[in-house]
Amino acid sequence: MEARSKEALSSGLKGLQVRVARKLNAIAGRKGRVFSDRFHARALKTPSEVRHAYAYVLLNSRHHAKAPQRNSFIDPCSSGLHFDGWTRPVSLRPDHVEVDPFVPIAEPRTWLAGEGWRAHTDLISPDEVPGKPG
Repeated sequence: MEARSKEALSSGLKGLQVRVARKLNAIAGRKGRVFSDRFHARALKTPSEVRHAYAYVLLNSRHHAKAPQRNSFIDPCSSGLHFDGWTRPVSLRPDHVEVDPFVPIAEPRTWLAGEGWRAHTDLISPDEVPGKPG
């Protein structure tokens, strides 16, 4: 996530946490705290760090899957379908028919997040498992 300042990042994430917490509490029919702690912010400084962050966010479900997933299907709740840093085209699961026309991403504002990581690292394979050796 990019932000103009630490304060803007903090405010944006706090707002997101409040919105998610309210929705989850409404679904669960409960009140109270949902998130036990605050987020941890760390500026990414190298192309490799940015690439690893993109792979982690877009493919994290593979890391936690009980069985290896060998397909290029993308989670329909992620922005992965709109990400243009894949090694090959990706698609939604074949059983998923609803496609939201809204593109849930913003263009990167920094060189590192936009083109820097591409110039100095490999594109991301939809078959990768973040955090596990190749």
